[in-house]
Amino acid sequence: MIPLLILSHFLQETFVKASELRPGMAITMDGKLYVCLESKHVTPGNLRAFVQAKLRCVADGIATEKRLRATEEVEQSYLDRREMEYLYSDSNGHVLMDTKTYDQMTVPNVLIGDSIKYFKPNTTIVALVNQENVVAIELPKVVELKITETTPVPKGSTVTNQMKDAVVETGLRIRVPPFIIAGEVVRISTEDGSYMARAK
Repeated sequence: MIPLLILSHFLQETFVKASELRPGMAITMDGKLYVCLESKHVTPGNLRAFVQAKLRCVADGIATEKRLRATEEVEQSYLDRREMEYLYSDSNGHVLMDTKTYDQMTVPNVLIGDSIKYFKPNTTIVALVNQENVVAIELPKVVELKITETTPVPKGSTVTNQMKDAVVETGLRIRVPPFIIAGEVVRISTEDGSYMARAK
């Protein structure tokens, strides 16, 4: 996880080289606040190195690709990194509670998207906050969720490495080995949604 400086109630700016961009960092470009989702340093032969960055605009939640010179300076914005508990979702979005102050805030679905399927109510997550608004969340690399539905393995099947469809308690659809049955808790990678192992 990329460390972020923690500031109490305000936003500060400084400048960093594009080559120093990392997922989770916040930057301001063209007057808009973005959160870096991906950053890849590219050196194409004899050409100058550049950084291919995937950024999400905090204002509208739209992700965009930006190509920046590796030495180009960008304005970095520091965010509060707060531990929050996911309570529930409704038509307005997803309600999180600050575990220290017990303050609640509603996060629009556009900022969380399908990531909501990786955690259930009362799950503790890390939220990145700017001016008392959640602008992004950090998921743990691995989550444990219960299988609620899965397809049976055909009788007589001898293929041991085949995978089958399954649904976990949050509605996330994954692929699991044939020996996994409904009711079991499994470990899932949040990077690609893949099955990792049975939970111990």
